[in-house]
Amino acid sequence: MEKKHTKHTNLTRKDNDQYAPNELAIVGTKCGIIADLVYEVSRRLSQYNLGYFDASHAKEVTPNSLSEYTFHHEGNLTLTTRSTINHYEQRLQFYHHDLVFVNGNHYPAAKQIIILDKNKEASIQKRLDQFTNIEFVIKLDDESEYFDCLVERFPTIKNSTCYALEDIEGITNHIERLIKGAIAPIQGLVLSGGKSTRMGTDKTVLDYHGKPQKEYAKELLEACNLTSFYSVQSNRNAYDEIHDTFLNLGPFGGICSAFQKNPNTAWLVIASDLPFVNKELIQLLLEKRDPSKVATAIIGTDKPFPEPLICIYEPKAYGKLLQYLAQGYSCPRKMLINADVALVTVDEKYIQNINTPEEYERAKQALR
Repeated sequence: MEKKHTKHTNLTRKDNDQYAPNELAIVGTKCGIIADLVYEVSRRLSQYNLGYFDASHAKEVTPNSLSEYTFHHEGNLTLTTRSTINHYEQRLQFYHHDLVFVNGNHYPAAKQIIILDKNKEASIQKRLDQFTNIEFVIKLDDESEYFDCLVERFPTIKNSTCYALEDIEGITNHIERLIKGAIAPIQGLVLSGGKSTRMGTDKTVLDYHGKPQKEYAKELLEACNLTSFYSVQSNRNAYDEIHDTFLNLGPFGGICSAFQKNPNTAWLVIASDLPFVNKELIQLLLEKRDPSKVATAIIGTDKPFPEPLICIYEPKAYGKLLQYLAQGYSCPRKMLINADVALVTVDEKYIQNINTPEEYERAKQALR
């Protein structure tokens, strides 16, 4: 049988809804009520990175000839620019958001909240085909009833979770469960493709704990229930290896190559030259993980910068790393320093890099 010709490399794609990795349309009542609900919920969920996708209600808009970015010193940004709706572009814009609310009166989304407003039955009927995954229902007031068109299309809709509009706490808790339900799983990655120039021999096979260090590091990750892989330079088709597809970029390339293999998981990365890392440190990093951040990184007590080679990189870190690569930077630490990351402070003795024969001998004596 003739093999089908493919023009492009078949890459694993990042999980996305229509406009964002995780989106939720709110539909069925006035836009002002929807906006007020979004702001009330967002105020209570400020620990997450949230967005709101709406349509302008202006009758006429003068096209911008200049994009304006107004920054406030506390970090807020007001943006006025010219852009058309294109779900590929929107996915780039919303790449780092934990959830994007969508005004469902204007745009469809993968998941929906329906607000029952007796004055908007015709609007609901018009959008029945857009309701593919109804998360819950909200009653606008005591007079709100399930429309016949809804019951006819979704016979079990009355069994769905239903809140009163005033129950902001219940609505917020439900939405937070949706956010937490979309948190990516974690896999482990042992960086073992370095050149070991200063050591003069392969650092990954040095023996600190009765076995090659790369094996010890992988076992540490697996002891914390993480499916784990070696990051290697060459492709030997081993089931537990991820070979570099981003070449000659050191650890940066290894991390990006892991994300290329699976962009829908977070990666707990550990280098092979950190012999003092133990299971307790791995568990601490997992306990302190903040998936709303780009990464959760270890930092030494007296160190000014995070350690990029023992770190949980969230799926949103992949896009951030590629942005730095596009600027000509291949240092994962530079990305961590300048991004929104969670930091876990530990005694720096646990994160010593061992790079020379002298350091190796001292480390062996200390570990004994």
